[in-house]
Order: sequence, then C-alpha cells, then structure tokens
Amino acid sequence: MAGSSFPTALISGGAHGIGAAIARRLASGGYRVVVADIDPARQADAEAAGARFVAADVGSEPDVGRLVDGIAAAEGRLDALVCNAGIMIRKPIAELSLSEWSRVLATNLTSIFLLARAAEPMLRRAKGAIVTIASTRARMSEPNTEAYAASKGGVVALTHALALSLGPDVRVNCISPGWIDVRGEKLTAADHAQHPAGRVGRPEDIAALAAFLLGPESGFVTGAEFVADGGMTRKMIYEE
Repeated sequence: MAGSSFPTALISGGAHGIGAAIARRLASGGYRVVVADIDPARQADAEAAGARFVAADVGSEPDVGRLVDGIAAAEGRLDALVCNAGIMIRKPIAELSLSEWSRVLATNLTSIFLLARAAEPMLRRAKGAIVTIASTRARMSEPNTEAYAASKGGVVALTHALALSLGPDVRVNCISPGWIDVRGEKLTAADHAQHPAGRVGRPEDIAALAAFLLGPESGFVTGAEFVADGGMTRKMIYEE
C-alpha cells in the first residue's frame, strides 16, 4: 500500500536463519517487512514470518534497482534496511576461483553498497537506520575462508563509512554474530560450555539487537560494531 503509515523494513537474505528471525521480530513490532532472497522457493517461509517476498539477487545492480523501486511503489517509504545476505565458499586458496571469490564479495559486501545507494533517498526522508550483518570472522578465522573473512571485514569498514556519509539523517550500525544455531543442530553440553555466556547463540538473539539498533532508543548510536558471540572472542584459549 503506497504511502503507508506503518514503518517499512527491507531485509536482504531474510527468508531463513538470522534474517527470518529479524523479519519475525520487526513484523511483530509493527513494521511492514519486505524480504529479498535469491531463492524463490523460500517465498512461503518469508510470508510465514509476516513479510512480502521479492526474489532478487542483491549482488546485482539491476535487481537491487527493481527491488527498491518496488518498495517505493508498493509501500511508499523505507525506514529500516537490514543487510543480512551472505554466503560462504570454503576452499583452499589454491582451489578458489576468481569467480567464486567475486561471488562471495558481491553477495556479502557489494550488496550493501548497492542497497544503501538505492535506498538512500527513502531512508533519508524517513530518518531511518541501516543494520549490517558482519561476523566475528571479520577478526578471527578458520583455514580456507579467505573470501568470507575478507567480505565480513569489509562489512565492518563499510558500516562506519556509511554512517559518516549518511548521517545525521540515517544511522548505520553493524552486528557481528558468533556461533548462531540457525539449523537446529544437535548441540552438546561442551558446545554450550565453551561460551562464556553458557550457551550457543540463537537467531532471536541477533533479531533483538537488530530491532534495538533500528529503533528510537538507539538514536545516539551510529558507526558502531556490536559483537554478539556469547563472549567467545574475549576468551583466551591455551593448548596444554
């Protein structure tokens, strides 16, 4: 409905995992939610979360243009942008092709630039906010994750750059999740115990933080990175 009086949120990669949890949280909080996902088969999942689904590759400039134009036509406003789309290709660097490297960066990092650029006019009018989803892998790694780590480090840096460029009209903050159980894994007591918080994270943990950063109570917060990892990156680990 064009010209809606309800705040509108766009979530990339919002049909599953952390993105779906954010969609549910924002929809329950009174937002009109638009979910963009590359997989049309996830439409039912997005709609179950209370969102309007748009099939789009957010690493594609034409797709992002159509997506944002569609929100301007259908909802008439955009108050919140959550840049959550992300993929990982785990390969030894000698086997990682340039096209695979580029695909990861396009989905995880370039998409944020494209979405922020296209959505800027509506976000400025709404005095809105952006939340990007990075990862603790921006600062720590496992072997064979070069493309993912590079993309997530870029997300952290792009976040504070956007905060300076879009402020004071638009606030921009970043969440870096740690281990979040998005698949309902069979977790052990040891999995939980290794976290100083006493448990593995849940998608709802990230959704709650995202909702805060998009809302008025965080009005003095911009350009910041929030690590939500149960304390793991602060834990010293020694091998005996």
